Amino acid sequence: MRRLELNFAGGGRASRWAGRVLLALAAAFAIDAAVSYRAVKASIAAEEVRLSQQRPRSAPAMRVSPEELAAVRDTVERIGLPWDQLFGALESAASDQVALLGIEPDAKSGTVMISGDGKDYLAALSYVLNLSQVETLQRVQLVRHETRANDANGAVSFAVSAAWKEARK
Repeated sequence: MRRLELNFAGGGRASRWAGRVLLALAAAFAIDAAVSYRAVKASIAAEEVRLSQQRPRSAPAMRVSPEELAAVRDTVERIGLPWDQLFGALESAASDQVALLGIEPDAKSGTVMISGDGKDYLAALSYVLNLSQVETLQRVQLVRHETRANDANGAVSFAVSAAWKEARK
């Protein structure tokens, strides 16, 4: 059997012209990239100058109906209400025998309608009394109450109306 000689170090002669061709191609590519970069940069600068000299166009005026304008004003008024004062007043009058179901403020008249369920009629009246003692609410009145016919314990649904005044700061 013959001896096999392998030379992994590569002591053989490589072609010198292949390396020089690859170097020339790399140099040509780099020069082309540099020329393209300068052309794009000059184009961007020219467009920036052109855009800075143009007058901005104004957006076309939107047509808004009076109903839409009124709805927007109503929404802005509702957002601007002092909600923290109202919620503070409701929390200070809270009772474990009453569950609030709804709060409906009316920003224009300055009133709020509060609806809820009470364990019984006395619990609903006690809640109305607690609300009347809160500084933020005035003219607290029980507007509606009805005993549930299907409840043997005498649970009551009720609604309270109150004038909502802003606290002086």
